[in-house]
Amino acid sequence: MRLIVTEDFEEMSRVAAQHLLGYMTQPRRVNLAITAGSTPKRMYEYLTEAVKGKAYYQQAYFYNFDEIPFRGRSGDGVTITNLRNLFFTPAGIKEELIQKLTLDNFKQHDQKIDHEGGLDLVLMGLGADGHFCGNLPNTTHFHDTTVEFPIKGEMVEIVAHGELGGDFSLVPDSYVTMGPKSIMAAKNLIVIVSGEAKAQALKNMLEGPVTENVPASVLQLHPSLIVIADKAAVSALTR
Repeated sequence: MRLIVTEDFEEMSRVAAQHLLGYMTQPRRVNLAITAGSTPKRMYEYLTEAVKGKAYYQQAYFYNFDEIPFRGRSGDGVTITNLRNLFFTPAGIKEELIQKLTLDNFKQHDQKIDHEGGLDLVLMGLGADGHFCGNLPNTTHFHDTTVEFPIKGEMVEIVAHGELGGDFSLVPDSYVTMGPKSIMAAKNLIVIVSGEAKAQALKNMLEGPVTENVPASVLQLHPSLIVIADKAAVSALTR
């Protein structure tokens, strides 16, 4: 595991963009599973500036590692919609390079990725509760591959406010996510973390025991993990 500590969010975003560009410039097909959310927003701005209109980046294929469908709507779910807004549309990423995980295809997702050469990189954020991708505490298990998980109980409110702007009418019955086993099968992992609010989660991820109560703690076992975090995010680390 390699920890890269940056001065602030801006530098973290720039360094993460540089790492992702390093994969995207490979002279072969590269399979990248990337995150939505607020943490990578500035990173995608750097990436858009670098790749827009440049044909030599068109060997990079992009996968979403989780998806929440909109209830009552067909087409893109929450994650792909956010990735389009953050990166795909501004950067002019061609549709054939976007490989969607959905409720309809999740059972074949791991087999599809394996057939296409496996994931070269998963770039993800870290939740304040220690979750990664759609692997929240008390949901998936470490042995899970890509799975469908029900949205019920307190998770309904979490999804409504965290992903759907407070619109409970759009909350679906379930979501899909690449489970810990699927993520750990990727060749390389990068986790980006910013802010003091994530400091305890990062400490639990890197210094705590490997436990399903802190799903991201399993990532410390991956043979090629890079964590890019700003000074505020690493403030709770003791080593």
